[in-house]
Amino acid sequence: MSPATKPETPPLGERELIVLMALLMSLQAFGIDAMLPALGDIASGFGAGGNDRQMVIGAYFLGAGIGAFFPGAFADKFGRRPVLFFGLTCYFVLSVACALATDFWTLIGFRLAQGLGAASLSVVPAAIVRDKVGGDRMARMMSLIMMIFLVVPIIAPGIGQLILLVASWRWIFGAMAVMSLIVGGWVWLRLPESLAPENAQDINVRTILVNMGTALTRRDSIGYVIGSALVFGSLFGFLNSSQQLIGESFGAGNYFALIFGAAVLGMVAANFTNSRIVERFGARRVSHTALIAFLLISCVQVWSSSRADQTLWEFVPLLSLAMATMGFIGANFGSIAMQPFFHIAGAASSAQTSLRMITGAVLGSYIGNLYDGTALPLALAMLSCSILALIMVLFSERGKLFRRVNSGKPG
Repeated sequence: MSPATKPETPPLGERELIVLMALLMSLQAFGIDAMLPALGDIASGFGAGGNDRQMVIGAYFLGAGIGAFFPGAFADKFGRRPVLFFGLTCYFVLSVACALATDFWTLIGFRLAQGLGAASLSVVPAAIVRDKVGGDRMARMMSLIMMIFLVVPIIAPGIGQLILLVASWRWIFGAMAVMSLIVGGWVWLRLPESLAPENAQDINVRTILVNMGTALTRRDSIGYVIGSALVFGSLFGFLNSSQQLIGESFGAGNYFALIFGAAVLGMVAANFTNSRIVERFGARRVSHTALIAFLLISCVQVWSSSRADQTLWEFVPLLSLAMATMGFIGANFGSIAMQPFFHIAGAASSAQTSLRMITGAVLGSYIGNLYDGTALPLALAMLSCSILALIMVLFSERGKLFRRVNSGKPG
């Protein structure tokens, strides 16, 4: 039996779909966040100096961004399931390869390849949701998916630290491989194909380029793609430097998992709240308000981090508030950007995810490498990214914020 076929199963309900899409995306998060406590061990074990340890995270981000260009077009032609299984296979095989790496640069190469091969795990879930719903209803579903998805960044560093208590960092990659097998089994048994035959797209260079070009050139969409890339680029900058920032700058390495989880918890609460209010107020109104709040919080963070005596207990609450606003930005920006592209949802998701990931990876690596022993470079980056994101949203909205545009129909 090929991955594209499956035995008859009972219909997949909305709740199960939300959980399953969240778990697919969570494999990506686990592959990043579970590694964070181990970066120091990896660096010392392989003799990697300075900020080079951040490349274990940055290489994966970059690979996922580049790789995201491809799965959408294939998913629009052959269906969502086979492309998902290709990504799951790559995730499993390269997790094992990373666990067996014998030097630092081989590990970085495997991480880059892993991001490339598993990119469909970020791209295809959004296309599957867009196959079924649109408008503010899609924003609500994506918020619930993100809420479940964000549980992983809360617990993953703790799992990584627990593994390090009894084994080496290599077993974190072993845990990644096991998780991919579990989620893959669930997909095989329960996820039906969501691509309607009449929406299948030809696989040729011209069709792919036209569909992706359309997804990246519509004014009402592109500002939200770039805006979310900028906002989450600053988040990636925190992820890249978090182990050094918390462990070295604030001397709280033993509590890294707890502090990291506390910072992410606000995003979970925000996504849950967003799922309850977005259909009432609209994705634009909610996300525009959140972006302005993110900008204001970043201003306070710059002031706080510019003081020589900034404490961990000043840094973490402000970071948590900033990350909470991202919970109102991510799902809503993504849904608004995808709204015009029902008939090319796979290609649109690929193009938009790729642009977000590549921009976020490059920006995050740049911000991470600005680490100077303080939180100031991160705070300045957050403020700069929020201002630029607001400019991009104003571009897409032709200068008018807080409009209400809604369509709950799939098409």
